[in-house]
Amino acid sequence: MEEVKTEALMQSVRGRLGLGRLLPLGGPDDGTWITEQAAVRALWLKAAGVPGVRLESMRIGPVPHEPVLESAVRPPAGALPPGPLRIEAAFTGSVTLPVPQAAEKLRTTLLEAADEELGLSAVTADLRVTDLHEDAEADGGSQTAENVMTLPSQNAPTRSSAPATETESLRGPIGELADIASAVPGVAHLTTPLGGHPVRVTQQDDPSTRHIQIQLAVVPGRHPLEVARAVRDAVTDAATSDVRVPTTAAVLITETAA
Repeated sequence: MEEVKTEALMQSVRGRLGLGRLLPLGGPDDGTWITEQAAVRALWLKAAGVPGVRLESMRIGPVPHEPVLESAVRPPAGALPPGPLRIEAAFTGSVTLPVPQAAEKLRTTLLEAADEELGLSAVTADLRVTDLHEDAEADGGSQTAENVMTLPSQNAPTRSSAPATETESLRGPIGELADIASAVPGVAHLTTPLGGHPVRVTQQDDPSTRHIQIQLAVVPGRHPLEVARAVRDAVTDAATSDVRVPTTAAVLITETAA
């Protein structure tokens, strides 16, 4: 029995590594986070259109020594607090295009996409050129959006954001909240990359209040932060009117693109 528990814990840890960091979206009042894996995938797609650039790796994390803020709601376990973020990327440049020009275009593309299309507070993009490639190779490369993150364990498998399909566990009040969240425009489906139920309800330190955490995927083309705000409003309104107990909510976005 102890061995089974240990293996389950290790699988959970390996899956969490595959998701990367849990990055804050918006400000401290937004109560929204996105997995680093999902954010990297979205930015990777935007960077693919930069001429003369072939990305090799990307990570997103906090800016060292910069102050952070306290979230207005309880964050998911291990999530980064709201604050400035830094994009770190390595790429190869074309032999026919000036590397500084390509790097500046890549930096602008990443920062604008992070801000305007995701809602990440990315303030810097540190880029590193690893090699030069022929133009014919610009559209190729061994790296894809599935493996651009250099995670602590190179053997950690990617945990998918598969839809939650355990209908038996979605019944009752929690199932009703799941239905409400799923019905919000822009929500593709609820997910369970952290394991357990896609909607979790817990008591706050004050027993007279409750907290809801929701894991979900966003429809491609919809702004993740706007969708998350709508989900938070919908589930907190429903939960509060149901039991008339002050309720807070946090959203974790696990997927933003097909």
